[in-house]
This record gives sequence, C-alpha cells and structure tokens, in this order.
Amino acid sequence: MIDQSAFIHPSSIVEDGAILHAGVHIGPFCFIGPQVEIGAGTVLKSHVVINGITRIGEENQVYQFATIGEVNQDLKYAGEPTRVEIGNRNRIRESVTIHRGTVQGGEVTRVGNDNLLMVNTHIAHDCRVANHCILANNATLGGHVSIDDYAIIGGMTAVHQFCSIGAHVMVGGCSGVAQDVPPYLIAQGNHATPFGLNIEGLKRRGFDKEALQAIRSAYKLIYRSGKTLDEIKPELEVMAAQHPAVGAFTEFLARSQRGIIR
Repeated sequence: MIDQSAFIHPSSIVEDGAILHAGVHIGPFCFIGPQVEIGAGTVLKSHVVINGITRIGEENQVYQFATIGEVNQDLKYAGEPTRVEIGNRNRIRESVTIHRGTVQGGEVTRVGNDNLLMVNTHIAHDCRVANHCILANNATLGGHVSIDDYAIIGGMTAVHQFCSIGAHVMVGGCSGVAQDVPPYLIAQGNHATPFGLNIEGLKRRGFDKEALQAIRSAYKLIYRSGKTLDEIKPELEVMAAQHPAVGAFTEFLARSQRGIIR
C-alpha cells in the first residue's frame, strides 16, 4: 500500500507489498523490499536499500548509501523471518548499516527514537539502541549489544558482542568496549576503563545537585570502596530507595552479563 501523498523518484524500485505512509519521500536510486513499512514523513535521500521484514517509524531522515534490514553476518543465520524495527525522528547518516536479527537473539534488531547514527555506523544483528543516543562516525556494535538512553559512543569505537552500555554514558573515541559500562560513566581506551562520571552531560539533562551527589556516592561505592559487587549491591539498593537516580545502577547490575569495566 502506497499513500497517495508519498513521493517515489522514477529511478527507485518499490516492490509490491511495501507500505509507504503519508508524506514519505523516496529519493533517486533507492530499493524498498516487499516486506518493508515506512512511517509518515520519513525521507530517504538517495541510494538507500531497505530490505527484509523492516518497519521504520515516522519523520526519520535516511541518507545516501545506508542499508537497513539486510541479511546479517551471523554464520548461523539460515534465512529465518527475523526483523528490524526503527522508531521515530532518527537521523541515519551516510553508509550506515543496520542488520536484521537472528532466531537465537530474539529475532529483532531495534532502534528507538531521536537517535543520531553518524557516517558508517554499524548496528549488528539483535542489537538494541534505545532513545536519544549518538553513535559517532564508524562506531561498530557487535551482535546483541544493548545501548540505553542518552548514551554517546565516540567515533571509531567498537563494542564487543553481548555488551551493555548504560544510560547517559559517554564512551570516548577509538575505544574498545569488552565489558559492560554502567550508567552515567565516562569510559575510554582499549580495553575501555572508567574515567569518572559524565557530570556535564547529566547537568545538561536536568539532574539536580541532590541526584548528582547520590550518583557520585554510588560511583565511589562501586569503584573506590574495594568491595565486591555482591557486597555493594545491597548498599546500592538502600541508596536507590532514597535517591531514584541510583536505581539505574541497581537495575543495570542486575542484568549485566559480561561484568562491568574496572
């Protein structure tokens, strides 16, 4: 189904079965597969390939040579009907690649809302990128990576498969992330290590002095107390009951699979 208000350049191919909602703009030399749905107001600049079972939301900007929903690079993949789901108001810049999920990884690669994926970003199968994230040029996510809200991943940074990066984290450029990065941290290096808290970013996002002090106390407990994670988790839960911002630490540690950076 193609809405009457959608624009398709004559040089582009939109296969039967694709769904284009109101105001979609398909620029020159694009390919849209038969199981693709594109939400209202989304713009494909030119030379964009969208394939597979892919749903893209509203008011996204997709720049030239991006590829979304193509067969992933997992050697176990055998053509199963896995998916890509992208939310609203994302900016997907030149040569970005977002691959479909796998059966083993939950069947879907998901990108949320209001993200900026800069040139050459790669989002592998079964990744989850939340909302308001920035992935700078050549950032690379291995399979099954999870990125929480407002995280920033520096250019030329690689994130190992199955790693999680918490909310409001800033990972410096040219880093190699091999373990989970808890919320609010600045991380840098190969392998990435913690360099304190992203205080400036938290201030910009409205965290007040009381919340910042609680986050600092939690950080010191995790990284400077000399205690094990099992020892500090009950203390963090007590802190979180008084200061909701600390709850991000307790929730993150509960689901961490690869251990946190040290």
